[in-house]
Amino acid sequence: MQCSIYKSRRKQDTYLYLAIKDDFSRLPEPLLKLLGEPVHVMDLELHPERRLAQEDTAEVLRNLQQRGWHLQMPRQEWPETEAKH
Repeated sequence: MQCSIYKSRRKQDTYLYLAIKDDFSRLPEPLLKLLGEPVHVMDLELHPERRLAQEDTAEVLRNLQQRGWHLQMPRQEWPETEAKH
């Protein structure tokens, strides 16, 4: 499946995958406002065997097929606990 990837101008390390290039019509309005004007980064041929650095390929494909988009948010880093015994 061919998809297009965009980065958010407002949210660092946030990426939007679209099944159809430049088709933002299926995105909820609040999400569009949150992302700001998306910047096209690249087009990618996505298939089940392709590995993605930060996302589960099967989940991305499923979201693209079902709703036409997938949102990649930055991974949350858990603070180290300073438990002392």
